[in-house]
Amino acid sequence: MSGSTFKSPAYEVIAVPIEKIIPNSYNPNAVAPPEMRLLYDSIKEDGYTMPIVCYYLEEKDNYVIVDGFHRYQIMMDHKDIYQRENGKMPVTVIDKPLSNRMASTIRHNRARGSHDVDLMSNIVQELHSIGRSDAWISKHLGMSRDEILRLKQITGLTELFRDVEFGKAWRPVEEGEAK
Repeated sequence: MSGSTFKSPAYEVIAVPIEKIIPNSYNPNAVAPPEMRLLYDSIKEDGYTMPIVCYYLEEKDNYVIVDGFHRYQIMMDHKDIYQRENGKMPVTVIDKPLSNRMASTIRHNRARGSHDVDLMSNIVQELHSIGRSDAWISKHLGMSRDEILRLKQITGLTELFRDVEFGKAWRPVEEGEAK
């Protein structure tokens, strides 16, 4: 993409009624209660200083969160914020297929937060099941091959290892066999 034709989504912030916004099913980012209180205080004092990132589901007229779930949650949980903001969230919209949206969520989160390991394992499983290779996952989610392997092991699904070649360097010795 050339710099003169590409326009970053941040230049197109829109006000979306919160009732049209829905969380995604794959966000592994977790925020502890003290940080959520701090986020509430920040939004109460400074307002929303950053839009949330969504993709638009035209068939349902909904916006699905890619990044910003906790900012969304603050408005859902706090009537004072909801009322002050007239029930609307600042949103930027990206238009990408599911695997790229998942990758966007992970990149946003990894740049600043911590992850729930089980949810990350589920994301690796989901990306693998839709045909994304370990190399793709590594490149787009910023993970090492070892990290991907560990996350695959957590899910315990053999299908995640179907393309892996295992060496034959070791085999169990049966009782009575020479070592």
